[in-house]
Amino acid sequence: MLHGELVRLRPIEPRDADRLWEAVQDPEGMRLTGTTTTFTREQIDKWAAVVSDREGRFDWAIVPAAVRDGIPVSDELIGEIVLNDIDPRARSANLRLQMLPNYRGRGYGREAIEEVLRFAFVGVPEHPGPRLHRVGLDVLSINPRAKALYASLGFREEGRLRDVYPDGDGWSDAYVMSLLEDEYSDTAG
Repeated sequence: MLHGELVRLRPIEPRDADRLWEAVQDPEGMRLTGTTTTFTREQIDKWAAVVSDREGRFDWAIVPAAVRDGIPVSDELIGEIVLNDIDPRARSANLRLQMLPNYRGRGYGREAIEEVLRFAFVGVPEHPGPRLHRVGLDVLSINPRAKALYASLGFREEGRLRDVYPDGDGWSDAYVMSLLEDEYSDTAG
Protein backbone atom coordinates (compact mmCIF):
# COMPACT_ATOMS: atom_id res chain seq x y z
CA MET A 1 0.00 0.00 0.00
CA LEU A 2 1.31 3.44 -0.96
CA HIS A 3 -0.17 6.64 0.46
CA GLY A 4 -0.34 10.18 -0.86
CA GLU A 5 -2.51 13.18 -0.03
CA LEU A 6 -5.04 12.53 -2.81
CA VAL A 7 -4.67 8.80 -3.43
CA ARG A 8 -3.89 5.49 -1.83
CA LEU A 9 -2.48 2.71 -3.96
CA ARG A 10 -3.43 -0.81 -2.96
CA PRO A 11 -3.03 -4.13 -4.78
CA ILE A 12 -5.69 -4.95 -7.38
CA GLU A 13 -8.24 -7.35 -5.88
CA PRO A 14 -11.12 -9.43 -7.26
CA ARG A 15 -13.60 -6.78 -6.05
CA ASP A 16 -12.04 -4.34 -8.56
CA ALA A 17 -13.31 -6.32 -11.54
CA ASP A 18 -16.41 -4.12 -12.03
CA ARG A 19 -14.35 -0.94 -12.26
CA LEU A 20 -11.69 -2.58 -14.43
CA TRP A 21 -14.48 -3.73 -16.73
CA GLU A 22 -15.75 -0.14 -16.83
CA ALA A 23 -12.25 1.02 -17.84
CA VAL A 24 -12.06 -1.33 -20.83
CA GLN A 25 -15.50 -0.15 -21.96
CA ASP A 26 -14.24 3.47 -22.17
CA PRO A 27 -13.46 4.14 -25.86
CA GLU A 28 -11.45 7.29 -25.15
CA GLY A 29 -9.36 5.62 -22.45
CA MET A 30 -8.67 2.66 -24.71
CA ARG A 31 -7.73 5.00 -27.56
CA LEU A 32 -5.41 7.19 -25.48
CA THR A 33 -3.57 4.18 -24.07
CA GLY A 34 -3.31 2.38 -27.41
CA THR A 35 -5.23 -0.64 -26.13
CA THR A 36 -6.53 -2.60 -29.09
CA THR A 37 -7.44 -5.86 -27.36
CA THR A 38 -11.12 -6.63 -26.80
CA PHE A 39 -11.59 -8.19 -23.37
CA THR A 40 -14.39 -10.42 -22.11
CA ARG A 41 -15.87 -9.94 -18.66
CA GLU A 42 -14.54 -13.38 -17.72
CA GLN A 43 -10.99 -12.30 -18.65
CA ILE A 44 -11.29 -9.17 -16.50
CA ASP A 45 -12.66 -11.15 -13.54
CA LYS A 46 -9.78 -13.63 -13.78
CA TRP A 47 -7.20 -10.84 -14.21
CA ALA A 48 -8.44 -8.99 -11.11
CA ALA A 49 -8.23 -12.22 -9.11
CA VAL A 50 -4.63 -13.12 -10.01
CA VAL A 51 -2.67 -10.08 -11.22
CA SER A 52 -1.39 -9.02 -7.79
CA ASP A 53 0.25 -12.41 -7.34
CA ARG A 54 2.22 -12.28 -10.60
CA GLU A 55 5.99 -12.02 -10.53
CA GLY A 56 7.89 -9.14 -12.10
CA ARG A 57 5.18 -6.52 -11.66
CA PHE A 58 3.19 -4.41 -9.23
CA ASP A 59 -0.44 -3.61 -10.08
CA TRP A 60 -2.18 -1.06 -7.90
CA ALA A 61 -5.74 0.16 -7.69
CA ILE A 62 -5.77 3.94 -7.35
CA VAL A 63 -8.35 4.82 -4.68
CA PRO A 64 -9.18 8.16 -3.01
CA ALA A 65 -7.10 8.95 0.09
CA ALA A 66 -9.86 10.89 1.86
CA VAL A 67 -10.61 9.64 5.38
CA ARG A 68 -13.33 10.42 7.88
CA ASP A 69 -12.72 9.53 11.53
CA GLY A 70 -9.65 7.56 10.46
CA ILE A 71 -11.62 5.38 8.02
CA PRO A 72 -11.28 5.67 4.23
CA VAL A 73 -14.32 7.39 2.71
CA SER A 74 -14.05 5.14 -0.35
CA ASP A 75 -11.97 2.16 -1.35
CA GLU A 76 -13.36 2.08 -4.89
CA LEU A 77 -10.91 1.95 -7.79
CA ILE A 78 -10.73 5.23 -9.74
CA GLY A 79 -7.78 4.16 -11.88
CA GLU A 80 -4.93 1.71 -12.07
CA ILE A 81 -1.19 2.12 -12.17
CA VAL A 82 1.26 -0.62 -13.06
CA LEU A 83 5.00 -1.07 -12.76
CA ASN A 84 5.67 -4.06 -15.01
CA ASP A 85 8.37 -5.72 -17.07
CA ILE A 86 10.63 -5.38 -14.05
CA ASP A 87 14.14 -6.53 -14.90
CA PRO A 88 16.09 -6.81 -11.63
CA ARG A 89 19.45 -7.23 -13.39
CA ALA A 90 19.02 -4.16 -15.61
CA ARG A 91 17.13 -2.43 -12.76
CA SER A 92 14.48 -1.22 -15.18
CA ALA A 93 10.72 -1.37 -15.52
CA ASN A 94 7.80 0.01 -17.50
CA LEU A 95 5.12 2.32 -16.09
CA ARG A 96 1.48 2.35 -17.19
CA LEU A 97 -1.42 4.47 -15.92
CA GLN A 98 -5.12 4.57 -16.73
CA MET A 99 -7.71 6.69 -14.95
CA LEU A 100 -11.47 6.25 -15.19
CA PRO A 101 -13.09 9.11 -17.14
CA ASN A 102 -14.49 11.09 -14.18
CA TYR A 103 -11.08 11.19 -12.49
CA ARG A 104 -8.85 12.41 -15.32
CA GLY A 105 -7.25 15.84 -15.05
CA ARG A 106 -7.77 16.15 -11.28
CA GLY A 107 -4.28 15.37 -10.02
CA TYR A 108 -4.94 11.76 -9.00
CA GLY A 109 -2.79 10.31 -11.79
CA ARG A 110 0.09 12.70 -11.08
CA GLU A 111 0.19 11.77 -7.42
CA ALA A 112 -0.13 8.04 -8.21
CA ILE A 113 2.89 8.32 -10.52
CA GLU A 114 4.86 10.22 -7.87
CA GLU A 115 4.13 7.50 -5.30
CA VAL A 116 5.12 4.71 -7.69
CA LEU A 117 8.34 6.48 -8.67
CA ARG A 118 9.27 6.92 -5.00
CA PHE A 119 8.59 3.21 -4.46
CA ALA A 120 10.51 2.23 -7.61
CA PHE A 121 13.64 4.28 -6.97
CA VAL A 122 14.01 4.53 -3.19
CA GLY A 123 11.41 2.25 -1.62
CA VAL A 124 9.01 3.06 1.21
CA PRO A 125 9.21 2.20 4.91
CA GLU A 126 6.96 -0.86 4.50
CA HIS A 127 8.81 -2.21 1.42
CA PRO A 128 12.34 -1.62 0.07
CA GLY A 129 11.00 -1.38 -3.50
CA PRO A 130 12.85 -2.72 -6.52
CA ARG A 131 15.54 0.06 -6.38
CA LEU A 132 15.38 0.71 -10.11
CA HIS A 133 17.82 2.62 -12.28
CA ARG A 134 15.31 3.38 -15.07
CA VAL A 135 11.54 3.64 -15.42
CA GLY A 136 10.30 3.87 -18.99
CA LEU A 137 6.98 4.30 -20.71
CA ASP A 138 5.48 5.09 -24.04
CA VAL A 139 2.83 7.71 -24.63
CA LEU A 140 0.81 8.17 -27.79
CA SER A 141 1.19 11.31 -29.89
CA ILE A 142 -2.62 11.69 -29.73
CA ASN A 143 -2.31 12.17 -25.95
CA PRO A 144 -0.40 15.45 -25.49
CA ARG A 145 -1.79 15.96 -21.96
CA ALA A 146 -0.22 12.71 -20.80
CA LYS A 147 3.08 13.56 -22.50
CA ALA A 148 3.13 16.95 -20.77
CA LEU A 149 2.36 15.29 -17.42
CA TYR A 150 5.23 12.82 -17.78
CA ALA A 151 7.62 15.59 -18.86
CA SER A 152 6.60 17.69 -15.85
CA LEU A 153 7.54 14.74 -13.61
CA GLY A 154 11.03 14.58 -15.13
CA PHE A 155 10.56 11.97 -17.86
CA ARG A 156 12.67 12.68 -20.93
CA GLU A 157 11.84 11.78 -24.49
CA GLU A 158 14.18 9.12 -25.89
CA GLY A 159 12.66 8.60 -29.28
CA ARG A 160 9.57 8.13 -31.35
CA LEU A 161 8.00 4.96 -32.71
CA ARG A 162 6.26 5.92 -35.93
CA ASP A 163 2.74 4.65 -36.72
CA VAL A 164 2.96 2.05 -33.96
CA TYR A 165 -0.65 2.15 -32.69
CA PRO A 166 -3.80 1.96 -34.80
CA ASP A 167 -6.06 4.99 -34.33
CA GLY A 168 -9.37 4.72 -36.14
CA ASP A 169 -8.59 4.68 -39.85
CA GLY A 170 -5.07 6.00 -39.23
CA TRP A 171 -2.08 5.49 -37.00
CA SER A 172 -0.52 7.10 -33.97
CA ASP A 173 3.12 7.52 -33.12
CA ALA A 174 4.38 6.77 -29.62
CA TYR A 175 6.99 8.73 -27.74
CA VAL A 176 9.37 6.60 -25.70
CA MET A 177 10.16 8.38 -22.43
CA SER A 178 12.16 7.48 -19.34
CA LEU A 179 13.31 8.71 -15.97
CA LEU A 180 16.63 7.62 -14.50
CA GLU A 181 17.38 7.29 -10.79
CA ASP A 182 19.74 10.29 -10.69
CA GLU A 183 17.17 12.41 -12.54
CA TYR A 184 14.55 11.30 -10.03
CA SER A 185 16.85 12.29 -7.17
CA ASP A 186 17.26 15.72 -8.75
CA THR A 187 13.48 16.25 -9.08
CA ALA A 188 12.55 14.64 -5.74
CA GLY A 189 14.66 17.18 -3.89
